[in-house]
Amino acid sequence: MEKLLIISNEKIHNDGENFYCDNIDLKSTPEGLSKSFLTEIVARKSKIFRSFRINFKVINIKIYSNIFSYLSKVIKTSQKKNIRILIISITPYTFLASVILFLLRRKHYVYLRSDGHEEYKKIFGMIGPSIYGFMFFICSKISKLISCSERILRGKKGNVIYPSQLSKIWRNNPIKIATQEPKLLYVGRVRKEKGIFSIAEILKNDPGVNLSIVGADKSTKSLFNQKNIKVHQIEDNEEKLIKIYDDHNIFLLPSFTEGYPMVLLEALSRLRPVIIFKEIAYVADKKNGVFICDRNLISLKEKINYILRNYTDIQKQIEKNKLPTKEKFILDLSKILSSNG
Repeated sequence: MEKLLIISNEKIHNDGENFYCDNIDLKSTPEGLSKSFLTEIVARKSKIFRSFRINFKVINIKIYSNIFSYLSKVIKTSQKKNIRILIISITPYTFLASVILFLLRRKHYVYLRSDGHEEYKKIFGMIGPSIYGFMFFICSKISKLISCSERILRGKKGNVIYPSQLSKIWRNNPIKIATQEPKLLYVGRVRKEKGIFSIAEILKNDPGVNLSIVGADKSTKSLFNQKNIKVHQIEDNEEKLIKIYDDHNIFLLPSFTEGYPMVLLEALSRLRPVIIFKEIAYVADKKNGVFICDRNLISLKEKINYILRNYTDIQKQIEKNKLPTKEKFILDLSKILSSNG
């Protein structure tokens, strides 16, 4: 079996026995790839407890608290024979890793899950896209790109695959729900660029619209103090997460920027209509059941009322969607990593 080195900027926590991360991709993707490769992860060390437990029995996990030990491990591991190398996302840490691998003449892939130009703008302001653009330009020259969208590649050559967390049980028997009152759901990380604080501010003006947030940690759970907003921690149990979707009638994705949001696929698989805002209209991608509105209460309420009035017909349209599966995603990614192209 071939070896695979995954280099990530994500932080992983080790409690002495188990390893935990906050991004479900960093759990499911290496675990899936471990069926085809002897997989090792190099990532950053976190002192804070994270939510998703990684199966370290099938993955060798190495975490480091500073950039020097991190890059030293990248150099050492990359020297192994017959090893494939996958960098996840472009950040200062992974950018330096890519440059070092190039100088060592080691072929490697960079997997882009979102558009860093937009994310850096939200985080760093006007200078953000220039910072990311420089790193992106260099990486596009010295590595092979993989992305979830042609849009994210911005004209650069690369493989496009469609990530998914959907196993077979996601399409099994979606539960019917009452539609007299809006029960909105958001599943994701509580961050500024995800737009969740923006939507909380909007909903202050209408206590009749209830929103559940699933994805908070101890540091962010106390940031919301509204009667119509309930905040829950990240749910890592698949069956419990499905029940959460089934207990709500509309999924809300308020992000300012997105790459290929897998929560949108999860909602549609449970026949739950999705509302997004104009900033990320591109993620609708001709999928039935995705509605676009302006980022204000009037437009949001209009869209909610339309969905609730036409709920059954909308669900029939959602059933026509052909959604990607986790099994297909892992298979496609494995083929790319195994290729000699």
